[in-house]
Amino acid sequence: MHIPDGYLGPATSGVMYAVMFPVWALASRMVKKTLKTRQVPLLAISAAFSFVIMMFNVPIPGGTTGHAVGAVLAAILIGPWAACIAVTVALVVQALLFGDGGITAIGANCFTMAFIEVFAGYYFYKLISGRSSPGSGRRVIAAGIAGYLGLNIAAFAAALLFGIQPLLYRTPNGQSLYCPYGLNVTIPMMLGEHLLVFGWVEALITALVVKYLQKQDPALLASGKEG
Repeated sequence: MHIPDGYLGPATSGVMYAVMFPVWALASRMVKKTLKTRQVPLLAISAAFSFVIMMFNVPIPGGTTGHAVGAVLAAILIGPWAACIAVTVALVVQALLFGDGGITAIGANCFTMAFIEVFAGYYFYKLISGRSSPGSGRRVIAAGIAGYLGLNIAAFAAALLFGIQPLLYRTPNGQSLYCPYGLNVTIPMMLGEHLLVFGWVEALITALVVKYLQKQDPALLASGKEG
């Protein structure tokens, strides 16, 4: 799902940065207000976990790569605004130090994974878990479903960004200047891999960690709503 340099036109990349700058600013303010002292190490751990899990990516024909992200798990533990910061840090480090995702596409990558996946997954988790106690099995099920849905919504958003490029940027003879694949290719390829493989990886990891924390430190599952 990492978008490299050269896949998005300059206007698209610019718009994605313009969208994310106020999100990052608001996230920073919200984290300062709501993140508790005991959650600060979790912010760093969430960024490191997301960084590691995203390094295990597989190329997708007609797209870029497929992988799990760990964004929904971070949102469950430290809240969506702090998770947005954590995943953003992971994506920036990957782009700058490892070339995994383009520098011009940092805004777009953060939009899909640090914003869309984080908030979509978090609110699916809240909706499904309802008012259940932190130790409830419903929380585990909610975490797995939220991880699966959040990742696939993010993959769909990335597919849309890829697929609209041939519509926006063409040479006079009709050749695409950036991503050469249209929506008829990018959507089935990106969603196919994530629906069938990576979404289940994300769901399993998210659910298992929540299950583990229910036994070891259930207070973490109660504090995430405040971050």
